[in-house]
Amino acid sequence: MDFRQLHYFVAVVEEGSLSAASRRVHIAQPALTRQIHALEEKLQVALFERHTRGMTLTVAGRALYEDAGKMLENRDQVVARIRALGQGLTGKVTLGVTVSHLWVPDIRRLLARFRDHYPQVALEVYPLLSGPQGEKLKDGTIDAGFLYLEEPAPDYLHSHRFHRDHLVLAVPAGSPLASSPPGRVKALNGLDFVWGPRHSSPLYYDRLSAHFDRLGLEPRVVQQGADNITILSLVAAGLGISIVPGDCRWSSPPGVHFIDLAELRECDMSIHFAWNRHNHSPALQNFIHIVQGSPVPADG
Repeated sequence: MDFRQLHYFVAVVEEGSLSAASRRVHIAQPALTRQIHALEEKLQVALFERHTRGMTLTVAGRALYEDAGKMLENRDQVVARIRALGQGLTGKVTLGVTVSHLWVPDIRRLLARFRDHYPQVALEVYPLLSGPQGEKLKDGTIDAGFLYLEEPAPDYLHSHRFHRDHLVLAVPAGSPLASSPPGRVKALNGLDFVWGPRHSSPLYYDRLSAHFDRLGLEPRVVQQGADNITILSLVAAGLGISIVPGDCRWSSPPGVHFIDLAELRECDMSIHFAWNRHNHSPALQNFIHIVQGSPVPADG
């Protein structure tokens, strides 16, 4: 059914005459008459009884009028819903965030800003290491992610450096290193380290290993943790020391002391925001706009 003709029909019924209805819907009376006739021909019924004093509804006309309001309202709701989806005002954005960065203030502020601007868009946030995030970005399981990226990024991704960071030394709060930190990283050779397996995040593991090789550090690993939060929990328990990104301060358990060392600051551990270049979701495009409008903070 032509919704425009249905709209004209409702106007004629509610105004009580063709002339009044034509003024309401802003078309000439002859054109309005043709549209009503066309609707009757399409339905193969007479909607009005026409006589010298005007027009009255037939039984079929009354039945159509009873349903017409709901049909037009449903049409308007569907149009509004589709338009909102097309403009990214509703929908869903699925995000991966590295486990260590879930509590980083810059990311928390970004999520809050997006919610303020697009309150009808659902945000689904998953704590994922960088390796699994890259796989899920490639197959479209998630829309975007905050992760460590190689440069240049894989050709299926667009990326934006979101947050600068560097490495720090993490030691138990009661360790002698807390009050007397080493001047050089290689002085840590021979000490017990808590570390993670390479398969959890190959890019992260290889970047740190390459930097340690340049500094002459060969960590003696005595304990392993699946991610940095687990590693820091083992450090807090006194099972060893570790080297982690500085942002781990935001998610660290009590009992860990962080030490800035000049040689560790040289290793860039910036977090990137990335998304699949073939993902054209309007809601995602709005999220990207919010991210790219955020200044990259200077090294702290």
